[in-house]
Amino acid sequence: MRTVVVTGTDTGIGKTIFSAGLVQALQASYWKPVQSGLEEETDSEIVARLSGGAVLAEAYRLQHPASPHLSAEAEGVEIDPESLALPQLDGPLVIEGAGGVMVPLNRRMLYLDLFARWDAPVILCARTQLGTINHTLLSLKALRDAGCRVIGVAFIGTAEPEVEETIVQFGKVAHLGRLPMIPELGAKPAVLAEAFVEHIKLHLIRQALTGGDTP
Repeated sequence: MRTVVVTGTDTGIGKTIFSAGLVQALQASYWKPVQSGLEEETDSEIVARLSGGAVLAEAYRLQHPASPHLSAEAEGVEIDPESLALPQLDGPLVIEGAGGVMVPLNRRMLYLDLFARWDAPVILCARTQLGTINHTLLSLKALRDAGCRVIGVAFIGTAEPEVEETIVQFGKVAHLGRLPMIPELGAKPAVLAEAFVEHIKLHLIRQALTGGDTP
């Protein structure tokens, strides 16, 4: 099984849209282990709508829109990491984390710890807005210190070449491309597939998932 984890430098940066494009491009299945907040369209529902790929059921579906540990506590439950083992599938699997790298699952474990336990390669999504250099470099350091293998950084937003190059230089990481904002995405899901193929360096991702090293 080829598994890739998609995480981000923060919440609301577009990693669900990126995950949908990756599911489509790799013809993969999708799994969001913990979903916090059910009033609006969930991440799994967004990916299913935009990619048409197979979506696995979440291990935890929590009503309160907050960090997973707070959302679980509000419902009187605790997220058990033992119930978040990697699903066994024949084909590729895209797993999306919640929020950023250091989001807690419970009072003793972060998502970062779960990524390290899974031992699957990671793609870090970063928006191109002000502050992304600090957030991205800190996230890269945390992932590497935990022993995670980082495929590269995928940027989301308007082009900021100098910012992107700074992150690549100091982070010593592969630039996986930049997915622009797509205003018409809701009405025309096929636009995502076109934008993904045009802007994201899929060959680097496929190379990493088949055992090769990225630059």
